[in-house]
Amino acid sequence: MSITDEKYLSLTTFRKNGEPKATPVWIVDLGNGTAGFTTASSSWKVKRLANDANVLVQPSDIRGTVKPGSSPIEATAVAVQGPEHERIRELIKGKYGFQFTLANLSGKVKAMLGNDTRSDSAVIITLP
Repeated sequence: MSITDEKYLSLTTFRKNGEPKATPVWIVDLGNGTAGFTTASSSWKVKRLANDANVLVQPSDIRGTVKPGSSPIEATAVAVQGPEHERIRELIKGKYGFQFTLANLSGKVKAMLGNDTRSDSAVIITLP
């Protein structure tokens, strides 16, 4: 089983001072040893990636609790926008279906209330 077959991954990015910060993300296989997910360009994970492309990924549950017996995988990641974001968004939509629809609807409601956190970028992870 590939890590991209997992439903959720714990993604660890690093602050400027080296402190690790983990967050759960959806994940899709992009081929050629890469994986991806979508997020808001204003998210802290995107900001941290701008300073340090090194990440750790590990299978987790929806809350980011890592799966027992799994080990973190060292990788690199980069945030992208435009056509790559759209391609990854469509792959996420295909894998997560109804969950994607609910999350998208929630994002639209939040945007109407002035808290726009909808995804406008994607993160591409290069796996070892």
